[in-house]
Amino acid sequence: MNKPLRRIAIFCGLLVLTLLIRDNFLQYVQADELASDPKNRRVAIERYASPRGNIIVDGKAITGFRKAKSGDFEYVRTYKDGPMWAPVTGYTSQAFGASQLESIEDGILTGNDDRLFFRNTLDMLTGKSKEGGNVVTTLNAAAQKAAYDGLAKRGKGAVAAIEPSTGKILALASYPSYDPSSFAGYSNDDAEAWGKLQKKENADDPMLNRALREVYPPGSTFKVLTAAAALEHGLYKDADEKTDSPDPWTMEGTNTELPNEGNIPCKNATLRVALQYSCNTVFGKVGSDLGNDKMLETAKKFGFDTEQFVPVRSTASVFSEDMNASQTALSSIGQFNTAATPLQMAMVASAVANDGKLMKPYMVDKLQAPSLDTIEQTDPEEMSRPLSSENAQILQSMMETVVTDGTGKAAQIPGVTVGGKTGTAQHGVENSEKPYAWFISYAKTESGSPVAVAVVVEDQNADREQISGGGLAAPIAKSVMEAVIGDKQ
Repeated sequence: MNKPLRRIAIFCGLLVLTLLIRDNFLQYVQADELASDPKNRRVAIERYASPRGNIIVDGKAITGFRKAKSGDFEYVRTYKDGPMWAPVTGYTSQAFGASQLESIEDGILTGNDDRLFFRNTLDMLTGKSKEGGNVVTTLNAAAQKAAYDGLAKRGKGAVAAIEPSTGKILALASYPSYDPSSFAGYSNDDAEAWGKLQKKENADDPMLNRALREVYPPGSTFKVLTAAAALEHGLYKDADEKTDSPDPWTMEGTNTELPNEGNIPCKNATLRVALQYSCNTVFGKVGSDLGNDKMLETAKKFGFDTEQFVPVRSTASVFSEDMNASQTALSSIGQFNTAATPLQMAMVASAVANDGKLMKPYMVDKLQAPSLDTIEQTDPEEMSRPLSSENAQILQSMMETVVTDGTGKAAQIPGVTVGGKTGTAQHGVENSEKPYAWFISYAKTESGSPVAVAVVVEDQNADREQISGGGLAAPIAKSVMEAVIGDKQ
């Protein structure tokens, strides 16, 4: 062989070797990455080639499917009472992907989860069509409806409800909301519906999950946590001990007096009376006396400064570090930098109701195969102990006084013990915006405490002077608690 032919042969051999290396690299190294690449249309076609499994509440599906009218996607996702359940389900869209439970549990719902491999193989051998599995939630349909309907009357806000003994999420409502069915397909109509829901087109931001992703100043509802810190750190021993709280009280390191709302008995008030009347001076001074480090320690035990995964991610609530005495005082009454999700404040009420034990919140009870066999079961898990059983019971008695004799009377339920705390949270530059109305609570029956609730209302149509946690938020909390209690009976 002459030299030019030899060079050509070597070059061709190198090309074949390169092709083989590249082929093997694609098949064995990049195979999984390419198979899951969202730009790979075959992935999307395969996802919608068979009926998607359902998300289940109280034994009934709140999702479904229909045959596509055109295109290469065979099935389209549908939702029952979509706006009410959107904060739980999220969405799955042929054009815009998926979110929340629809995204997190996509493998189960599409039937592609590795744990379904044996069943899928058996179905393939027997010629049975592939099916998705189910996601069974902890949600209570009656409680969710009560929460959603209550918010709809007010225009904007969120509700989170938890079963204190287990951490099961019973309701997770956000308003305004959206219907995931409206953009589940791949048509121009779906694209138009999606566009109208984006914040740049809709200032109400209906796709924001306010129960999990929005943080608000919690206002006076945070005083429950401050009271817990006072008891846990031994600043005060019981609910009826007089506090060292002058009225007016000038915040340490400043010439600024911390005001109370109205003519209320806050001078040296007991913790019980201070919570009953929501005394800023008492709880501001408690926070200042304890100091930033002790307040932060207690806040973190309740879940502040940490994202929660339920399994949908919840934004971390905020209690700051490195604050001076006056900043700590303001933060201890739920102002300054303090900010919380409704889920977080439901966790605070839940821990108090559960005798100081905070259970990890979750909303997926189990995952099912298409055969309804259980693939995975969620077991309740203790998250922390923010306060002792003795101190939790002291705080329960204080919160119950708020409902029987204080600002939370609108949450009273005949024959049921209810503990609660109202809050009116100022916000905006120099408190220029209308305040948020808060209420956190729990209900107790002879069999225990079945529910703890947090409600926040952003009612822009209400008169500023008429905005209060007891007036706007407490009635919604009451209806949610009644729904849960009624369902247990």
